[in-house]
Amino acid sequence: MFRLLVAGALAYVAYRIARKMVEDVPDTVDPLLLPPSQHDRETLRRQSAAMGVDPQH
Repeated sequence: MFRLLVAGALAYVAYRIARKMVEDVPDTVDPLLLPPSQHDRETLRRQSAAMGVDPQH
């Protein structure tokens, strides 16, 4: 029972620390944008070709 209480307390402290870190990030920081996957590029290329438009590089 005591171990469960200690584990819960540690989980709560970790949760509060993570929340504080997220809140401390300024609003001016842009999120990291990942490059589109190869599948997305192929889909865009096919859609552009179907519309008769060359995709811009």
